[in-house]
Amino acid sequence: MLIEALMLFKMDNTNIMIKKLNLISLFLLVQLFAANSHAALFDDKEARKKILEVEASTQTELAGIKKSIQSLEQRVNAIEAITKGQVLRDMQNQIDTLNQEVAKLKGDLEEANHAVEMTQQRQKDLYGDTDSRLRKLETVPAPLAANATEAVAAASATTTVAAAEPSKNTQEFQTLELANGLSKEAKYKEAFSAYDKFLKDYPASALVPEATYGLGYTQYMLKNYKSAIATQQKLIEKFPESPKVPEAMLNMANSQIYLGQVSAAKKSLRDLVAKYPNHEVTPIAQKRLKALEAIK
Repeated sequence: MLIEALMLFKMDNTNIMIKKLNLISLFLLVQLFAANSHAALFDDKEARKKILEVEASTQTELAGIKKSIQSLEQRVNAIEAITKGQVLRDMQNQIDTLNQEVAKLKGDLEEANHAVEMTQQRQKDLYGDTDSRLRKLETVPAPLAANATEAVAAASATTTVAAAEPSKNTQEFQTLELANGLSKEAKYKEAFSAYDKFLKDYPASALVPEATYGLGYTQYMLKNYKSAIATQQKLIEKFPESPKVPEAMLNMANSQIYLGQVSAAKKSLRDLVAKYPNHEVTPIAQKRLKALEAIK
């Protein structure tokens, strides 16, 4: 806007100068005409003298006008240069400000990412510490010291298989036995696939509760805690009279602990102790519940 105003100012002054020159030219013509008329009355020498005087005056006036125009152009050019420089400086200042804001946003983002990572690490440490403290507070017999839930699962698997209706010679029995064997060997991915295949191939089998428990247990060992809870909950709801229910409740509580669902884990353990006070996994549930209640 400032540059445009300066250009208009420059054009207006130039027009004024041109008009002034036109007036001077007109004046010269009048003077020349007058001089010629006067020359008719006087001699040629006097006429030439008058013409020379007029021409000298005109040249002086033109020189002054040229100087004024040149001075005006210099001033306008100087103002244009200053204005352009100021515009560039303003643009550079805006760019610098934007760069500073971007750098600040990057710093804020890095701090947020670091905070998230620290929070996740603290959660992992908390869950690991909770499980460690629970294990220290439990006085489990030697066969169960390494993994109480796994030992109970192995012991109960033998009992359930012995009571199963299918004969040991049937494919149905052999399929479940294969899955149990893989689980005992800690081949949990293969065991999961075997249990899943059994449930698809023999959905009406009397061994479905045991296979369901085995499926949930392998999910727990593979750290798919949410899936393990859902599977064991399905067993509890569909087969409430199954001898695998107490073990399923303990496995579900363990999964809830790893997910940080302490209140839910307490409820699962309390239900287990209340419904099955004489079951072989009940002492383990009691110790875990006591340990959870002692943690603030």
